[in-house]
Amino acid sequence: MIFVVDFGSQTSHLIARRIKGFGVLTKIVNPQEAYRRIKEEKPQGIILSGGPSSVYQKKSPTINKEIFDLRIPILGICYGFQLATSLLGGKVIPGKKEYGPASLKMGNGKWEMGNKLPQQFTVWMSHGDEVIELPKGFKVIGSSDGVPFAFVGNEEKKIYGVQFHPEVEHTEYGSRILKNFINLCDAKIQKREIDIEKIQNKIKEEVGSSYAIGAVSGGVDSTVVAVLVAKIIGKKFIPIYVDNGLMRPKTDVYIKKIFKSLSIKPIIVNVRKEMLKLLKGVTDSEQKRKIIGNFYIRIFEKEMRKQIKKGNDVRFLLQGTIYSDVIESQGTKHSAKIKSHHNVGGLPKKMKLKLLEPMRSFYKDEVREIGRKLGLPEEFINKQPFPGPGFAVRIRGEVTRKRLEMEKKADEIVLSELEKTGILQNVFLSFPVLTNAFSTAVKGDGRNFGEVVAIRIVESKDIMTSTWARIPYDLMQKISSRIVNEVEGVSRVVYDITTKPPATMEWE
Repeated sequence: MIFVVDFGSQTSHLIARRIKGFGVLTKIVNPQEAYRRIKEEKPQGIILSGGPSSVYQKKSPTINKEIFDLRIPILGICYGFQLATSLLGGKVIPGKKEYGPASLKMGNGKWEMGNKLPQQFTVWMSHGDEVIELPKGFKVIGSSDGVPFAFVGNEEKKIYGVQFHPEVEHTEYGSRILKNFINLCDAKIQKREIDIEKIQNKIKEEVGSSYAIGAVSGGVDSTVVAVLVAKIIGKKFIPIYVDNGLMRPKTDVYIKKIFKSLSIKPIIVNVRKEMLKLLKGVTDSEQKRKIIGNFYIRIFEKEMRKQIKKGNDVRFLLQGTIYSDVIESQGTKHSAKIKSHHNVGGLPKKMKLKLLEPMRSFYKDEVREIGRKLGLPEEFINKQPFPGPGFAVRIRGEVTRKRLEMEKKADEIVLSELEKTGILQNVFLSFPVLTNAFSTAVKGDGRNFGEVVAIRIVESKDIMTSTWARIPYDLMQKISSRIVNEVEGVSRVVYDITTKPPATMEWE
């Protein structure tokens, strides 16, 4: 077993998942109880996660220093590395900020943690503090241009630290680094697969003989979880699609097609006019998410009352919440809140329905794997993610009928052009953003002051990190020309080349 001590990193769960992927039992523990549980359960290894705090701040999370004397291999990642450094006598200061890719150069020494690593490779950074003095007994394994102590270790005590994130998919050889650590721990390897039957049994136990309302949006997450539950409770599952005008065209047709194969007729609730009224004058993205989340709950509770009158015991609201939604909405004690996902942080505090979220601890690629095990067609499984609040969070500023139509038209252009060239299926996410920034253009020899549209096309696997897609310049030109010419009110188009981190997938 390997313990992951969670200091609030956006990727604490991802670290555990990567270790589990190698077939090693993993547990996430809080810093406050880490020392006691380590003494009791005797894990073969310990990973100290990253986190949003700074080790030199008052009340920043910490651990019992005696953990380093237990002769158990330890790997500190980002904040975990800085904390180990500070507790063992090194020095950490506010340093050069680095977010995204950096080139790591390995030293010449032979290290167990450096086994099968090349001399130079790309790592993913996300930090604002820096180790400037190593504790006694530590030596440099690798450095980047901005961070001399990017990869360090004390071979005798088997304590290591990395300033980058080996757990994220965009760190080259990150899996190799974690595998090297597992080998140091001499941990037992077991075969690991997602157990669909175990998930289904847990749902059966929780739901019992009750009915469940399902919030379906046509996206991968809600589709997979809805089919999973429908296969278990059949007609006691009532899928509801809220047609609020903020989703992509023909989403209702897509949803009807999904449930037709399960002999279940979804309920379509048209609230387009009400939605625009509720969003009138609202410009803050957090407020948008909460308005939409609260509105959805009112709709579902209204449907619940209708079903109860029919004699159906509706107690649950099924949602396609996945782990990236949870962690960005501040899912652990020491983590930072990035944004309130409408189905997590955007929900009202008091609800009459009990949430049912079977996918809450899974990542996007794992959800797709579950979909395949359920026999869903690839066209459903590989569909691009789409935000629950829909186009509302792809329109910066107020959502009006006119701007909504502009966004939908630009979105259709981006998708169709990517599909024509065969690129759409190879990117994770692609969409335009109405930026609420304006610039001057010349159209028909006359001055035109229109809105700037930003295009975001990214490559990712699990949403936790991403990089921008290197699409051909000719295709960029085609998309830009079509949007400027066909979408009234647009003056120019720009391409977003920001990685995650520091950026999130969506703009809002």
